[in-house]
Amino acid sequence: MSSADKLTIETPEQTSLEFPLAGIGSRFLAIALDLLLQIAAYVVLGLIAALVSSVGIIGVMGKQWGIAILIFAAFIVQFGYFALFETFWNGQTPGKRWTHLRVIQDSGRPITAYDAILRNLLRIVDALPSLYATGIVTMLISRENKRVGDYAAGTVVVHEKPLQGVSSIWSIATVAAPVQAVPVSPSAQLTADELQLVETFFERRMSLDPEVRRSMARQIAQRLAERLNVPADARPDAEKFLEALAEQRRSSARFH
Repeated sequence: MSSADKLTIETPEQTSLEFPLAGIGSRFLAIALDLLLQIAAYVVLGLIAALVSSVGIIGVMGKQWGIAILIFAAFIVQFGYFALFETFWNGQTPGKRWTHLRVIQDSGRPITAYDAILRNLLRIVDALPSLYATGIVTMLISRENKRVGDYAAGTVVVHEKPLQGVSSIWSIATVAAPVQAVPVSPSAQLTADELQLVETFFERRMSLDPEVRRSMARQIAQRLAERLNVPADARPDAEKFLEALAEQRRSSARFH
């Protein structure tokens, strides 16, 4: 479900996750920054090519291999830049990171390598006939500002709103904070669907507006606390309560 400026995902637990959609302006600012980096890479490759073609530096066969490698490198810069960054940076390129944008699946989950490759291969179609005309028209008529590549891969671009002093949950290398135990008996733990709901919230919370994030955490914590009979005074912080529940559920699963 989407409105003019946000994507709303209904979870199996009847809780809504909201993501602010990225508009054409912010997306083109991100791609402009990425194109500048690509141009810089082409300049470097051009300088290397000039050096390789200089007389007397390497032999004829070596020169041919060097030029072939440079052509391949240029191909990677042109077609692999976006797909590689979005795969290894969890839906971000340098331009998207600087403008606080991220590509996610329609379901709200992180994109896969397949998603990243497919949506970026179709940039060729979005760029037709020139200056991304097809992509612009598609985004203008799409409620979720999707271009052709997004439709094919089932992805959408959203805004991230990083919180001051908090490291991103999307980072590959993160240091987990100690989780305080909660008074929940081993027989009264999260179900698989409830754990998935909590994990989805954890993955998305850094892209949410602070007030939306707090409200959503309170809603999920209240729902789970009522089922698990955890009193309000035992869970003063909703997010820490959810973290503790998730950790308890994971620990239990490891020993079964």
